[in-house]
Amino acid sequence: MNALERLAQALAPHPQLRSFVRASGLVTEVTPTHFRIAGLSHFLKLGECIALSEGGQAIGEVIRIDPAAATVKPYADLIEIGPGTRVHRLGPLAIAPDASWKGRVIDALCRPIDEGGPLAAGTVERTVDAPPPPAIRRARAKEPVATGVRVLDLFTPICKGQRLGIFAGSGIGKSTLLSMLARAQTFDSVVIALVGERGREVREFLEESLGPARQRTVAVVATGDESAMMRRLAPRTAMSIAECLRDAGESVLLIVDSITRYAHAAREVALAAGEPAVARGYAPSVFGDLPRLLERAGPGEDGSGTITGIFAVLVDGDDHNEPVSDAIRGTLDGHVVLSRAIADQGRYPAVDLLGSLSRLARHAWSADQRILVGRLRTMVARYEDSRDLRLMGAYHPGADAELDQAVALVPALYQAIAQDPSSPPSRDAFRELADALQGPRP
Repeated sequence: MNALERLAQALAPHPQLRSFVRASGLVTEVTPTHFRIAGLSHFLKLGECIALSEGGQAIGEVIRIDPAAATVKPYADLIEIGPGTRVHRLGPLAIAPDASWKGRVIDALCRPIDEGGPLAAGTVERTVDAPPPPAIRRARAKEPVATGVRVLDLFTPICKGQRLGIFAGSGIGKSTLLSMLARAQTFDSVVIALVGERGREVREFLEESLGPARQRTVAVVATGDESAMMRRLAPRTAMSIAECLRDAGESVLLIVDSITRYAHAAREVALAAGEPAVARGYAPSVFGDLPRLLERAGPGEDGSGTITGIFAVLVDGDDHNEPVSDAIRGTLDGHVVLSRAIADQGRYPAVDLLGSLSRLARHAWSADQRILVGRLRTMVARYEDSRDLRLMGAYHPGADAELDQAVALVPALYQAIAQDPSSPPSRDAFRELADALQGPRP
């Protein structure tokens, strides 16, 4: 037993003395992706933080522990550190969110980046990897909420506490649709995690897309040029802030754009820790991290608020069955698919009505509305299936009454559900649809 082990054994019966003792170690190896630290392995746990500089300004996270050394991945890309540098154990990363953070823009480590001055610390510290509420004590998600986006309120309605994925390839309108959802007036507060976004788009999203909703929004930003650790941390920080507001009784809208870039960052960290790549370069831990994060959204325990989660999923290569998209779709309570073919036709939001689904729609629709939506989906399917037939001129009115009805109504339906960010939000989607399908009245 060495001196450090003897010291740890002596302190074990006296936890009140541990605050006076600081465990430290030495850097033994420096690589472009991580550091190796000796002398701390017996004191550390996975996920804890290490101070890489005096004062703790530069920190890293423990991603692997061996008997001889621990592997630490820094949150900052460039740190002046070399072999022999002394580092210190900090413990788990914790934040203290506060309601006064609304209207602010912060980074993944809760440092303000909006020139709005220091942030006020809340009264309760939270670890960024808190477990979700116990399943048996969670409230049920049954209260429908109007988003103001007509196509969603009609075909994939959302309930408070639901978790919905927006699945699309690049350049089809995910961020635009998310900005329309962020302006919904039915939520007390909004928490947005911008993960891996282009730097030039951050101000555009905050200042133009959010509009008045910015005053009740906490934005957590980790742009694409930041380290994988910051991109991996940003959604967890945003989730912790949303949990703080939920526990205060608020109805919170959490938007993560995009959860796929979180998976990309988690893959980079896992590979640096030595995990094998098993599915298109993703390590096994990535598929465990995703549900751990997503399950934290949703209703809280009875008597608390809710977190309604909207997660953008960037579909690699427009392949909706690639591993990350498939794993996320199976975890969420519904999915909205944006189609490149629909976007190419100039219809926005480019929602694929037949490929989108809300698992809680039964709580939002009345019996008549459910029947109506079912009939509309059937007509859309007939209309799209007959597209080649109509283009060839082989369609003749009167031969199929159901197809005739679809040809007459579906173009009007497409026009009715079209909406852009400058359009006023929908107030009664079914009434507006009825008016559009009936045509102008005398």
